[in-house]
Amino acid sequence: MANKPKDNNSSQATGAKGKGGAEQRPGRFKQIGMVAKVVHQQSPKSIPIAAGIFVAVLAISVIGGFLTGAWLYWITLGIPIGFLAGFIFFTRSAQRVQYQMLDGRLGAGMAVLDNMRGDWTVEPGVAANRQMDVVHRAVGRPGVVLVGEGDPARLRGLIAGEKKRVARVAATTPIYDLQVGNGADQVPVSKLQRHVMKLPRNLDKSEVAELRYRLRALPAGIQMPKGPMPKGMRMPKGPKAQG
Repeated sequence: MANKPKDNNSSQATGAKGKGGAEQRPGRFKQIGMVAKVVHQQSPKSIPIAAGIFVAVLAISVIGGFLTGAWLYWITLGIPIGFLAGFIFFTRSAQRVQYQMLDGRLGAGMAVLDNMRGDWTVEPGVAANRQMDVVHRAVGRPGVVLVGEGDPARLRGLIAGEKKRVARVAATTPIYDLQVGNGADQVPVSKLQRHVMKLPRNLDKSEVAELRYRLRALPAGIQMPKGPMPKGMRMPKGPKAQG
């Protein structure tokens, strides 16, 4: 049987898709460049300080080589240490800039929770109201952590309602709650991950898996989009209760 001729459009589309797939995922150096651009815009002194740290460590290695005569040893030791020290400072500056950009935006807490290290399951918007106050639920080794974003007074009722709802299936599992913000008794976005990670590990892996299974029995809450939400966006109205 004769082979059918290939469709030129489909071939071009496939080729474009293949090229596009490679271009849609920037390489690591390109990503670092994009981050460096943002860091430079928000904190112009960070990159020069990182470069200064590298130069300072390299200068110390040169002095060490001059005093001891072991030039090769000191230079090969100083370059990677200097680069590492400068890069650590740069990454911390980038993290600080990220927190500054997230601060005060709805969904900032969710963005931090969604990028936590460890075995965590995060459910966004398990409780919410029309004023855009939301409660997220994180499940991990400490137990259940409820994180509220919005007006402190309104959040107290939302968190209390969600805690009561979770307690029906969580049995004796510890349930922690906190509010993200810069007010009294609130946790700033920049300290949220550290605060949650410091909670005691009350459950083992099998207990965490069982807890997640029990929580699936709860009705699904309003699904919030991941990451910070644009200002001015309103909460969709829920279905009206039938009399």
